[in-house]
Amino acid sequence: MRRLIVTIWQSLDGFIAGSNGEMDWVTGHYDAQMGEYETNVIENADTLLLGRITYASFAGAWPSVPDNPDVSEEERAYARKLNAMNKVVFSRTLARAEWIHSTLVHEDIGGAVTALKEQAGADILIYGSASIVRQLTELHLIDEYQLLIYPVVLGSGKSLFAGLEKRAELKLVRSLIHESGVAELTYRLSS
Repeated sequence: MRRLIVTIWQSLDGFIAGSNGEMDWVTGHYDAQMGEYETNVIENADTLLLGRITYASFAGAWPSVPDNPDVSEEERAYARKLNAMNKVVFSRTLARAEWIHSTLVHEDIGGAVTALKEQAGADILIYGSASIVRQLTELHLIDEYQLLIYPVVLGSGKSLFAGLEKRAELKLVRSLIHESGVAELTYRLSS
């Protein structure tokens, strides 16, 4: 069975975005270790799950990056991999998903993800998409949470697990502190 992995940036006080959705606090801590982490995550995956908002952000940015001479070859290679991945977009309101290799799912997130996990293939990733993460956490369908804790205190913002109705017991299986001060914490469901 394929693994479903969440990878997400979070402030030290537990927010994945500021009060107005801002994420500018992330860019100041990007370093070679973070680049290596991001490359490793997508090298082992072939499917990306996205909610409507994250999909709009990614689809608006990544398709044009491989042809952009103003970005590094590393970023262009990352974009080529993202563009080649299968993308499953969960939305009740989005009419169509036009980014290459995208499939739109309007209902039964649990059934759709269970079916994906049972198919042959590599890892399945979720970047951001807090509402999707919450739903899948409650259904115990996420195999691994890779939290990147940034040394920034926002004071308020969007919480990854706000509104979670069922507790999920996790165990820490890996930790690494990047030179930038970012703590990379990997958790799995406790049996």
